[in-house]
Amino acid sequence: MKQFTYLAMLVIFVSCSDKTSKDVNVATGTPIADSAAAFSTKGKTVTVYTTADSGNLRLTITDTVSFTQMGQPMETQVCVFVDPAKQYQTFFGIGGAITDASAETYAKLPKEKQAEILKAYFDKETGIGYTVARTNINSCDFSTASYTYVNQGDKDLASFNIAPDKQYKIPLIKAAMAAAGGKLNLFASPWSPPSWMKDNNDMLHGGKLKPDYAQSWAMYYTKFIKEYEKDGMPVWGISIQNEPMAKQKWESCIYTAEEERDFLKNHLGPTMEKEGLKDKKIIVWDHNRDLVFQRAQTYFDDPAAAKYAWGIGFHWYEDWSGGEQMFENVKRVHEAYPDKNIFFTEGCVDKFKPGHLQDWSMGERYGRSMINDFNNGMVGFTDWNILLDETGGPNHVGNFCYAPVHGDTKTGAVTYTNSFYYIGHFSKFIKPGAKRISSAASRSQLLTTAFRNEDGKTVVVVMNQGGTTIPYYVWINGAAAAITAKSHSIATLVF
Repeated sequence: MKQFTYLAMLVIFVSCSDKTSKDVNVATGTPIADSAAAFSTKGKTVTVYTTADSGNLRLTITDTVSFTQMGQPMETQVCVFVDPAKQYQTFFGIGGAITDASAETYAKLPKEKQAEILKAYFDKETGIGYTVARTNINSCDFSTASYTYVNQGDKDLASFNIAPDKQYKIPLIKAAMAAAGGKLNLFASPWSPPSWMKDNNDMLHGGKLKPDYAQSWAMYYTKFIKEYEKDGMPVWGISIQNEPMAKQKWESCIYTAEEERDFLKNHLGPTMEKEGLKDKKIIVWDHNRDLVFQRAQTYFDDPAAAKYAWGIGFHWYEDWSGGEQMFENVKRVHEAYPDKNIFFTEGCVDKFKPGHLQDWSMGERYGRSMINDFNNGMVGFTDWNILLDETGGPNHVGNFCYAPVHGDTKTGAVTYTNSFYYIGHFSKFIKPGAKRISSAASRSQLLTTAFRNEDGKTVVVVMNQGGTTIPYYVWINGAAAAITAKSHSIATLVF
């Protein structure tokens, strides 16, 4: 598609027929390695796709190179070392959130732009191949107003009706599923129960779920899933609560780790099973990396709760005070609970400013986060709104943000930010079921992660976060291919 002529990011994709069959020991989290001899670079070429700050490269093929024998590299030779025999977690997928704001913006754009956006995100051949989508249960900040699916005080949920979703959100979800080839792993998250179920009698400003309504609230999730599926939208899973430790001016609800654990094991988990929804995945936490290890301990050290949890979700907003993203915390969870999935459920660049849609640091934030989190055990990544308007909304509390794609509802113009392409360097090439493999760079200016798809193709992502061009070699078992990383770029190498 024409948008792919804009990105400066490098991805390496390797295609091979001698694919490894080994997996990870789930008890220890360590890779079960094949012999290094199982992978051969002989006769293989590396196709390089690049997105860069300099010029108009956007997911553009910039080189095709071959491997030659190299042996021991010198200290002066920059290398990205890849070992396909060392395999780790299984890749689940990448996607974004279809919120009320995304759907309303989409509905206001010209039909040809709507079709373009769907292909850009979800088409596996011409787009970046999203396989995951998230949506909101009840309203969130990225809705034009607060709403629920039941009448005031209806504890039995007799009035439950997903009508608020039918104007904008459901049509876009269905269109996205069709564009993705008919299948999309859709999960849903609540920002708040109805106000009358909470101790502050308000959907906004935090508050807690009243104990008397715990069972009614657990049934609420099952009603949502069944109504969506009745309307032709399979639901893969749910998270218990969006950001359960954040008292926000928008829809929010507070759970301590113990409260969320007990709601899961005493209400939500058993209710999902009783209602015939045992196959649906349940995600705990769904908040920042800062507390993720403490929350994981509380859920997963309790077998009665842990049996219901597919995994733990996290966001990246812990750096709000000017600190660093806490990638090591993801690693600690993976080390302690290797049988649980670690899933990025939301992230965006906030504080929207008109005229800054192409700030290159936004894409680099995505690349840095995704590479580090995958290397620390993450199985999948879900961006926040897939589409927002020219104001960074709509948003009923003024919490305007950036999205990878913005549509101007006044002019009909669509802008693809560099974040779209940075995400695409992963989502377009790494396929669900792929295994992460070992990769390491010999210079800190380069960040890298790598995967091997089930069809035998190897995908290596290399991000140059510095302001200088770096020639380097992709080195595998004594053979190397020479590549150049442009300044402030990301590349995918496929072979």
